[in-house]
Amino acid sequence: MRKITAENRRAKDDTKVTLAKIKHRPIQVAGADKRDIRTQFGALCYRIHDSKVKILLITSRGRGNWIIPKGWPMAGETPGGAAATEALQEAGAIGKVSDRVLGFYSYSKTHDGDNLPCVVAVFPLKVKKLQETYREKKQRDRIWVSQKKAISMVKEPELRRIIKDFRPEL
Repeated sequence: MRKITAENRRAKDDTKVTLAKIKHRPIQVAGADKRDIRTQFGALCYRIHDSKVKILLITSRGRGNWIIPKGWPMAGETPGGAAATEALQEAGAIGKVSDRVLGFYSYSKTHDGDNLPCVVAVFPLKVKKLQETYREKKQRDRIWVSQKKAISMVKEPELRRIIKDFRPEL
C-alpha cells in the first residue's frame, strides 16, 4: 500500500489534463429532427483589445438573457463550422473558429411549451470583423465585454466557468 505524503499529494494536484486534437468530420443529420438530438454547438466569440480579452455576448430571442451564439447541428458541417455559422447569423461575427472544444454547458430550451434539456459544445472563434447587417440583427442585441463582466452577465454556471477559464492563444 502506498503512503500518501504531502509531496505525493502535491504532485497529484499538479497533474494536468491534455486534450487530444481531433479532426472533426461533418455531421450527418438526415432523417432526424434536429430537436431530437438536443446537442448544440456554440461560439465563444472573442477579440484581443489593448492586450485584454473581450467576449461578444448576444441576447436570447425569448427572454433577452445574455448568451453566446449557438445552434443545432448542420448536415454536412463540422461542429466548429456550425458554431461559426451561428455566430455569423446571430451576431454578425466573422472570424476563425477552432476545432478545439473549450467545454460543455447545459440549459433548458423552451420549444412548443416543452422544456428540452440541451448540451452545448463551445468552440472559440477569434472575431476578425463584425457585420453591420446580419440575419438576426433585429431580434438580438450584442455587446463586447471583459471576461469578468461576461461571467456576471451569463446565467449558466458551466458557461461562466468556460468563460472564466478561457485563455486564447495570443
